[in-house]
Amino acid sequence: MTENNNTQHQQQGLEGSEATNSVNPSHKTREQIAAENMRTVKKLAFVVVGMLGFSFALVPLYDVFCDLTGINGKTSDQAAVYEAVEIDESRTIKVEFITRTHSGMPWEFTAQTAEVRVHPGEMSEVAFFVRNPTSRDIIAQAIPSVSPGTAALYVNKTECFCFQHQPLKAGDEALMPMKFYVDPQLPKDISVFTLQYTLYDISAKVQPAVDVAMTTANGE
Repeated sequence: MTENNNTQHQQQGLEGSEATNSVNPSHKTREQIAAENMRTVKKLAFVVVGMLGFSFALVPLYDVFCDLTGINGKTSDQAAVYEAVEIDESRTIKVEFITRTHSGMPWEFTAQTAEVRVHPGEMSEVAFFVRNPTSRDIIAQAIPSVSPGTAALYVNKTECFCFQHQPLKAGDEALMPMKFYVDPQLPKDISVFTLQYTLYDISAKVQPAVDVAMTTANGE
């Protein structure tokens, strides 16, 4: 009887041990561990790819958002068509002009008029002076910005040197006009805004395309 009891206890112990091993998650085969690791790596890879895609998508989304809201002070790069609107003579808006040149741009660049006072809906014209003091021809591009940024939505330019590249030969100078009007819907809390133009030297980027166009036109 004693031997039978011992044998039964041993069998029960083995069965209990096997049952424990079968449900204990820490006793996994190498294949199971490798498979789980691979699944984790794939999930992380998908997360990284998704984050990269989202970051790239943010750039055009941000541009669209800024265009719609005027938050970054970006004005339209298309000429506006002046529509006959009632000029609001009850309001006077001061428009300040600031000019600057980007690093490496050697031109002289100044506003002929530091500021103007206009009524919303009234057409106004100002001019900007540029001179190329160097011994080489330079092609420039002016980039505008408005502060506060909200005002950019209400600045309508019918003519602007910022719409096209501006080439200037060595030693030459020029006056560049800008015609604009302020939309009468400009928020009442805005009575002053600043329009800044930054001039960039884009010769290195544009000149190769100009050379190709000239070669094609000459049939070479």
